[in-house]
Amino acid sequence: MATVIRLAAVDDDRMLLDGFANWAAGVPDLRLVGTGATVDELLRELAQPVDVILLDLVLRDRSSAADNVRRLTAEGHRVLVLSVWAQPDQVIATFAAGASGYVTKDHDLSALAVAIRQVHAGQPVFSTELAFACLRDDRPARPQLSAREREVLLAYASGMTLKQAARHLGIRHETARTYLDRVKAKYHDLGRPTRTKLDLADRVREDRFGVG
Repeated sequence: MATVIRLAAVDDDRMLLDGFANWAAGVPDLRLVGTGATVDELLRELAQPVDVILLDLVLRDRSSAADNVRRLTAEGHRVLVLSVWAQPDQVIATFAAGASGYVTKDHDLSALAVAIRQVHAGQPVFSTELAFACLRDDRPARPQLSAREREVLLAYASGMTLKQAARHLGIRHETARTYLDRVKAKYHDLGRPTRTKLDLADRVREDRFGVG
């Protein structure tokens, strides 16, 4: 007997969800067990992890696709992202956040079923669009900063002196310098030297550390 794959879907298009439910009901190894217009709505509904969650890239609540992927994977779900287009930055961001696949909505339902089975089997779904996006990924590597390292970086790069940044954050000047040295070392290890305050301001802008 074939394994039945338990699915859930996040999409704010009710007509699309209804159509998907009708289609899945006719596929023997797929079972749709939950839907939601937002990630919050779906997580409230699900009592336990499902095998694969289909996640629409752009939702009306303006939530970040990458953040949505991170939240769902943190709950133990595998995520297959669906989108009407293949936008390179979005493709890369969702995979970096832990998505198992990315499929554009111009594929037919049989192709979607194949993608779902691949994700369930632990295989990443690589489409032509994804390969193209990865080839175009020229973003520099972003260091993993602690919360305090990031705070010192943002305060200092905003124009404060290190002493002002320390006072602003309620820490000692020597402690702030230690955090800043760690930030510089992490960038150096990635081949992105940050010797001056201007360099650090450039890194903040490049890596969007001031966003979110």
